Amino acid sequence: MPRHLISSGSTFEEQIGYSRAVVDGDWVFVSGTTGFDYTTMTIDDDVVAQTEQCIRNITSALAEAGASLEDVVRVHYLLPDAADFEPCWPALRAAFGEVRPAATMMQVGLADPRMRIEIEVTARKRG
Repeated sequence: MPRHLISSGSTFEEQIGYSRAVVDGDWVFVSGTTGFDYTTMTIDDDVVAQTEQCIRNITSALAEAGASLEDVVRVHYLLPDAADFEPCWPALRAAFGEVRPAATMMQVGLADPRMRIEIEVTARKRG
């Protein structure tokens, strides 16, 4: 199966040179995804709202790849402020509570100070 690239239409993808997701066989690798609404290139100030938008963006990329949140096997949460993580738990539990992927949270600097969370996932499509 050939490699398939997926774009969200985000201006970042073209400017930096990456894809929102890459499908390679049964595997789907979704790039670090922030809370930007890529149709308007706007971002909410609230970390929970950003988390919910991250999940919508990831869900969209996975759907285009023929996968869903239920196929996620690995997730990385990246936050500039570790204290912001706990308020996100209900939204994350709603998205991943049933599938319970392997997960890591890291406190890191993000490219834009408006970004309060970035989420990266790996999924494996089920036959």
